[in-house]
Amino acid sequence: MTDPTSAAPAAASTRRDHQPRSPWPALWALVVGFFMILVDTTIVSVANPAIKAALDPHTNNLDNVVWVTSAYLLGYAVPLLITGRLGDRFGPKNLYLVGLALFTLCSLGCGLSTTLPMLIGFRAVQGVGASMLTPQTMAVITRTFPPNQRGAAMGLWGATSGVAMLVGPLAGGLLVDGLGWEWIFFINLPVGVIGFVLAWVLVPKLPTHEHRFDMVGVVLSAAALFFIVFGLQEGEKYDWGEIWGPITVWQLIAFGVVLLGVFVWQQAKTRSEALVPLGLFRDRNFSVSNLGIAIVGFTVTSMTLPMMFFIQLARGLTPTQSALLMIPMAVLAGVLSPFAGKLLDRTDSRLLLVPGLALFSGALFWYAALSNMDTPIWMFLLPSAVMGIGSAGLWGPLATTATRSLQPRQAGAGSGIYNTTRTMGSVLGSAAIAAFMQARLEANLPGASQHAGQFGSGQLPSFVAGPFSQAMAQSMLLPAIVMALGILAVLFMRDARAASAAAWEHAHAQPGAAPGQ
Repeated sequence: MTDPTSAAPAAASTRRDHQPRSPWPALWALVVGFFMILVDTTIVSVANPAIKAALDPHTNNLDNVVWVTSAYLLGYAVPLLITGRLGDRFGPKNLYLVGLALFTLCSLGCGLSTTLPMLIGFRAVQGVGASMLTPQTMAVITRTFPPNQRGAAMGLWGATSGVAMLVGPLAGGLLVDGLGWEWIFFINLPVGVIGFVLAWVLVPKLPTHEHRFDMVGVVLSAAALFFIVFGLQEGEKYDWGEIWGPITVWQLIAFGVVLLGVFVWQQAKTRSEALVPLGLFRDRNFSVSNLGIAIVGFTVTSMTLPMMFFIQLARGLTPTQSALLMIPMAVLAGVLSPFAGKLLDRTDSRLLLVPGLALFSGALFWYAALSNMDTPIWMFLLPSAVMGIGSAGLWGPLATTATRSLQPRQAGAGSGIYNTTRTMGSVLGSAAIAAFMQARLEANLPGASQHAGQFGSGQLPSFVAGPFSQAMAQSMLLPAIVMALGILAVLFMRDARAASAAAWEHAHAQPGAAPGQ
C-alpha cells in the first residue's frame, strides 16, 4: 500500500519540475551581446573623424571611412537569412555563442589594425559574427514569451538600444580622446567574455527543428544583396560610371536587382523548404513591420554621419563633447522603452508607432534647422530629447508587431527576415547619406575636394565651416523625410492582439508542451 504522505511530496516535486522556466534571465543574458553590437555601432560613428585622420589622412573623399561602417553592415546583412534558420536547426543558444565569440575576436583584430583596408576587413567579419548573434535574441523572445508578455520583453530589447545610444557615444568620446580610437574596439573584449559566460549559464537549450537548407536561395540572396549594396556604396566614388572595366555602377546595381527578383521567384517555386517562407508576408503586420524597421534602420544610420561631422568639424567639439549632446535621447529612450512595451501589451501598436515616428522625424527637421554656426550648443539638447521620446515608440513596438503571430518553428526565419530588412535599411542609409553629403558639399562648397583633406583633422577654418554646416544641415533632411514616410506605412497595420494570443494557446495546447516547443 502506497504511503500518501510520501506521495504528496513526490507529486509536488513533479509539479515543480514541470513549471515553465522564467524566460527573463535568459533574455537579460542575451541582451548583453545585443547591447555590445549596438554600442559598437555608435562608438564607431563618433570615432569616424579620428579614424580618418589616423588611417586615411590624404584622400579627398569621405566615402573611404564610411566603409568602416558599411563593411560591417554588409557582412551583417548578407548572411542573416541563413543564420536565422541555422538557429532553428542547431539551437539559438549555440548560434548565439559562436557569433558572440567571432564578434569579440574580430574586435581585437579591429583594434590592432594599422591600415584602413585591414580595419574594414575585420569589420566585415565582425558583421558576420553579429549576423549569427542578433536573430537569436528575437527568436528566443518569440519562442519563450507568450504574446501578452512579448511587448514587455521587446520593451527591454528597445531599452537596450536607448542605453547603448548613451554608453556608445560617451564611451567612444572618452576612449578616443583619452586612449585613441583603437580602444573603441578593445572595450568589447571584457563585455564579450562576460556575455558569453552569462549566455552559457542562463540561456536554455530550446528544441531544434529539422530544416532543409535551400543552398540555391542562399547563393542567390547573398549575391543579390552584395551587388546592390556594393554598387550603392561605391557609386559616388566612381562618379556612377565604370567600376570594373567596362561594367558601370548602375549595371552592377541592376544585376543585383535582377538576382533579387530571381531569388523571390525561386523561393515561390521551390518544392523543398524555402529559405524565406513567403507565406509569412501574408500577415499584413509582419510585412508592414519589416518595411517600418527598414525605414528606421535607414534613418538612424544616415542621420549620424552629418550630425557628428557638423558638431566636430564645423563647431569644433571633441568626440566626448559631441556624445554629451546625445544624453537626452539615450536616457529618455532607455527609461521610456520598458513602459512603452508594457503599454503595447494592452493597446494597438499604431498608437505608439505613429507618434514615435512623427516625433523622431520632427526632431531631425529641427536639428537640421539648428545646424549653423550661430546656434548655441545647448540648443541641440532639445531635438535630442524629442528623438529619445520618439525612439521609445519605435524599436520595441515594431519588433513585437512583427513577431506576434509567428509560430515557434518560424521564429528563426521570421527573425532573420526582420533583421535582414533592418540591416538592409541601414546599409542603404549609409550609402545614400555618403553620396548625398558629397553632393551637398560640392553644391555649397565648390571645389570641396580641395578642402576634403581637412575633414577629420580638427575644426575647419571659418571660410569653410559656414558652407560645410549648410551642406550637413541639408544632408539631415534626407533621413528626416524618410522617417516621415514611415508614418504612412504603419497606418496600414491592424490590431492583431486577440489573434496572436489564440495562435499561442493553440501552439502550446499539447499536454506537457513548454514555451519554445
